[in-house]
Amino acid sequence: MTWRMPAETEPHTCTWMAWPSSGYADGEDAHQAWAAVALAVAEFEPVRMVVDPAARKTARDRLGGAVEYFEAPLDDAWMRDIGPTFVVGPDGLGAVDWVFNGWGGQSWATWEHDAGIARQVAEWAGATVVSSAMVNEGGGIHVDGHGTVLVTETVQLDPGRNPGWSRERVEGELRRTLGVDEVVWLPRGLTRDYAEFGTRGHVDIVATMTAPGTVLLHVQTDPRHPDHELAPRLRKALPAGWKVVDLPAPEGLEDEHGPVDHSYVNHLVCNAGVVACTFDDPRDAAALDILAAAYPGRRVVGVDARAIFARGGGIHCITQQEPAIPGGEP
Repeated sequence: MTWRMPAETEPHTCTWMAWPSSGYADGEDAHQAWAAVALAVAEFEPVRMVVDPAARKTARDRLGGAVEYFEAPLDDAWMRDIGPTFVVGPDGLGAVDWVFNGWGGQSWATWEHDAGIARQVAEWAGATVVSSAMVNEGGGIHVDGHGTVLVTETVQLDPGRNPGWSRERVEGELRRTLGVDEVVWLPRGLTRDYAEFGTRGHVDIVATMTAPGTVLLHVQTDPRHPDHELAPRLRKALPAGWKVVDLPAPEGLEDEHGPVDHSYVNHLVCNAGVVACTFDDPRDAAALDILAAAYPGRRVVGVDARAIFARGGGIHCITQQEPAIPGGEP
């Protein structure tokens, strides 16, 4: 079977999410943020929310009938990473089931339940499971749908994820599961992403492809922030001739834990829309304008993502699109 991961800009059947119900991802501010994202996405396409049975009432109180509910035990709520990566093939929908081990075996992470969510979501979606022996997460890849994938050296080659794996082996597995021809390796992710609740460098917070050969790049313009020197390194790693569109970071530089990783790159493209991170920052409006220009014909909706970022991710991290089957109805 030949599989292909469609670009996020291609039609979706729905978006999958998971409701925060335990551990550090739980809390009133998290419930408010996750609900705001779900309701924003629901303006454009159906939302399917996986809910731990113990959190059934909390989720329904927030979301009512705006989403479709599926119950399963959960450890965490980052559907991009614990859920499947959807692909399409001649016989329909596929779902890549990466090995999930808590972002490289982080000391604070638990994944007894989350390690099985990809297969459960695949079953609910009616998708063929594409098994993989590689430890990976959906936030660690970005595709253009035309044969290219972006990754970072510190994720797929992380000793905590894939000890002993070479670039060649990783690339071979990405070709087999995602149907890509070219793997573009970026050196690393944002500084905060290597702190306690980080992922060790997910690409979906620093760069995304809006079309083949066009990249939206997180750019920290303030030299006081440690990520100021990152954008030039990332540019050098991109193939020659690619168009790079700068997406400047918010003005806010730090919180009580140090330099922040607030990024407008971590958005979700939906059917006819874009759901983007905002931070009550002077640069929010300009960032939404850049996104509107990058995705012509789509309505851009901003959602305050500070409570999500405080827990180690953004809007893209808590969502996972299910592509529509070519020839079917989105």
